[in-house]
Amino acid sequence: MKIVVTKTAQDLGAAAAAEIAELLKKAIAEKGSARVILSTGASQFTTLEALVKYDLDWSKVEMFHLDEYVGMAETHPASFVGYLKERFVAKVPGVKANFVDATGDIDEMIANLEKLLNEKPVDVGVIGIGENGHIAFNDPPADLACERAYKVVDLDERCRRQQLGEGWFPTLADVPTQAVSMTVRQILKCENIVSAVPYAVKAEAIKNTINSEVSAYVPATLLKTHPNVTVYVDADSAKDAALAEGTYELPLCECAELK
Repeated sequence: MKIVVTKTAQDLGAAAAAEIAELLKKAIAEKGSARVILSTGASQFTTLEALVKYDLDWSKVEMFHLDEYVGMAETHPASFVGYLKERFVAKVPGVKANFVDATGDIDEMIANLEKLLNEKPVDVGVIGIGENGHIAFNDPPADLACERAYKVVDLDERCRRQQLGEGWFPTLADVPTQAVSMTVRQILKCENIVSAVPYAVKAEAIKNTINSEVSAYVPATLLKTHPNVTVYVDADSAKDAALAEGTYELPLCECAELK
């Protein structure tokens, strides 16, 4: 795992977007098309703002996304489908978008997305890290056994409080208790992973990701088992890990539960 520490969240977004764009360009040049998985939430604002400005042939890019609340209409301010349509799809004409629509038959929707994902590899996964160390909505302890592409998960209180703190809901009671989430095993199938994790609220998660052994109880540590991961942090999210601006390399780890 490579850790890149930038000064500000804007610097982080620019650097993460540059790597994502380069990986997509490379895939298009080599294969004629590219596939990307996108995260959502406040932590991804600066990265997406920078990414949509790149001069890519977006008609050759296919997008998937990580998760959505069960029963959430895309017109709701907290909908991740609505988020991506507004902040990404509307700004990169021609991109093919595959959404997690959790308002209908969830089993059928998961089966359809799983079939698409199995057709060919995902070139880059843009995978955020939550305040509780989750990746997608795989809250601790994450399910490492599930081999499906997506599953319905129960959201823990800290995860729900993060959504409240980011301003998506008026009260904790309004935050859904379930979501459809991409699984850990599916995330780790991405050929490359870029993780954008700015802001002080993520400082504990970054410290735990770097310093903890690989464990389902700190789901982000599972990224350390992947050979091509870059985690971008800013001065605020790096403070608990005591990392100065610069680039750091962590050794590749193993996890018996994923074999």
